[in-house]
Amino acid sequence: MKPIFHPHLVNKVSGDPALYIDFLFDRRAILFDLGNISTISPKNLLRLTDIFISHTHMDHFYGFDYLLRILLGREKYIRVFGPPGIIKNISGKLQGYTWNLVGNYKTELSFEVTEVHADHLVRSIFPCKEGFRASRPPESLPKEEFLLDTLSFQIKSVCLDHGTPCLAFCLKEKKHININKVKLEKMGLPVGPWLKDLKEAVRAEKTEDTCIIIPSGPMPLSQLKSILTVSNGQKIVYVVDSVYNAGNREKILALAQGADYFFCEAAFLEKDCQLAAQRYHLTAYQAGMLARDAGAKKLIAFHFSPRYHGFYHLIVEEALKSFKGS
Repeated sequence: MKPIFHPHLVNKVSGDPALYIDFLFDRRAILFDLGNISTISPKNLLRLTDIFISHTHMDHFYGFDYLLRILLGREKYIRVFGPPGIIKNISGKLQGYTWNLVGNYKTELSFEVTEVHADHLVRSIFPCKEGFRASRPPESLPKEEFLLDTLSFQIKSVCLDHGTPCLAFCLKEKKHININKVKLEKMGLPVGPWLKDLKEAVRAEKTEDTCIIIPSGPMPLSQLKSILTVSNGQKIVYVVDSVYNAGNREKILALAQGADYFFCEAAFLEKDCQLAAQRYHLTAYQAGMLARDAGAKKLIAFHFSPRYHGFYHLIVEEALKSFKGS
């Protein structure tokens, strides 16, 4: 199957955490964490619609200022999700600058910031033309199962213990739909934008008599389903900065069950597990064990401590051995 999500570790395995996920056939991308993002092209940053912040330690968050510089003067509405306190954190960054001339912009840049609490959400909106002052008092909202629930994908989170609340995230494609080009040609149907409408109708579970407009005229969904192959969608899980304990383990395994890609921090080697525990991080062995027990298809260990510079291959080897059960 041709994957819809294309994940990319911005700073490879040892740099500041930032996972950029591009969406095929869709003008959007998302980010998990905001470490150093200066190597992402402005073109790709402008594709962003949603950003998910695990926590606001500097190496996970200082890229916000760079993103703000790229987006300023653009027509963009960016949703940001993060742990309790993220509204204050972003407000503080925004109010660190002088905005007396932003009224001249013909475009509007706004940040919708959502705090993820245990049993509710808190949301605030910061519009550029108002000097990034909140347009209204923070709004308390009920917490649903998913932070985002669109026609094609869902994103959920769990809160882990890093000595401070730290969010882990799961991106799940609802249904993966491929077009069978051989069957498409046999029916004499052209490739075109109408195929996106067909996929959306299937994802929305429209009735069989729903008409899809194609260049030659409308056709019912029932006649077009034969050109589609529907399978389970991709699942990408992102876990950083969490101590290995029973509570975190239970939450991570539930979140990562059957993941296609499991991006998991592996800050330390197992021989330094006491140091890892003191600093509320995972070892490579623990990352591999979590991926194995979750039934993940692929483990990508990252966020290595610089203390192992020149020996990062040892972390990879330890994580993969644990993952494979050896």
